[in-house]
Amino acid sequence: MTSPEASSNKAVEELIDILDLEQLEHNLFRGRSPKTGWQRVFGGQVIGQALVAAQRTVPADRQVHSLHGYFLRPGDPEIPIIYDVDRIRDGGSFTTRRVVAIQHGHAIFSMSVSFQIGEEGLDFYMDMPSQADPETLMSEAELKAKFMEYASEEVKTYWKRDRPIEVRATSFEHYLTDKKLPPEQYVWVRATGPIPDDPALQAAVLAYASDITLLDTALYPHGRKVFDRDLQVASLDHSMWFHRPINMNEWLLFAQDSPNSNGGRGLTRGSLYTRDGVLVASCSQEGLIRPRDPNRRPESGMPKKSS
Repeated sequence: MTSPEASSNKAVEELIDILDLEQLEHNLFRGRSPKTGWQRVFGGQVIGQALVAAQRTVPADRQVHSLHGYFLRPGDPEIPIIYDVDRIRDGGSFTTRRVVAIQHGHAIFSMSVSFQIGEEGLDFYMDMPSQADPETLMSEAELKAKFMEYASEEVKTYWKRDRPIEVRATSFEHYLTDKKLPPEQYVWVRATGPIPDDPALQAAVLAYASDITLLDTALYPHGRKVFDRDLQVASLDHSMWFHRPINMNEWLLFAQDSPNSNGGRGLTRGSLYTRDGVLVASCSQEGLIRPRDPNRRPESGMPKKSS
């Protein structure tokens, strides 16, 4: 029988493998999707792979400081994704790239990415919210043992897979009740196996992980969940700002809130802190959240189920 640690390491190794894109031409790259059984590609995977494609065209001394992406069509996990990089500008301090992900002859995702050389400057960040340490919270294995038998089949399928990112929530009330809750959530995240000490790869893994729970927060004030079958929930856009060095081998607190939802959309924001309270990255996302209409044509965007 495979040990939990070996399974976790295998999941991380697969994540690193899918982030290692094949170069087809000077600005053209190909990525694949893991065999998860989902009908659509996880949005975080496309963000991470698009970032890697852009990184491959930039000198190593320039690190990503921001990205802004739009999900245009659902991704097909059965075929490769082609990433076409446009080298917009190579400046003295900043480098700009635009990446388009393509399947079946159509763009499924577009993203602008900006890189900067390292430099000193004014330094400040907001204090980290006080939350329980991750060691005091239930692990995913403990969560499965305690609650899995009461979960729906869709939730069981979701949690059954070995995943490269472990999430430890400070509260499970959202999953256990339909009560309307304050629009905020706090989860600890880290890789379930070793990630090499490569700043570009660390940033790509964080980009992957940033899409795992973010949009859920927009459903809290409505007493809803991403697994509700009568809801259509999908990422529409995603932005990130990388402030300081990242280590996905250590726990990061992902503090999230949702300031607004209307018009079939919900806006969420997230801040990622180290155990020492240092802000390493910020992100925001708007997603589709509306009652499902069986007669409506499927929208663009990526489904809210993480790999």
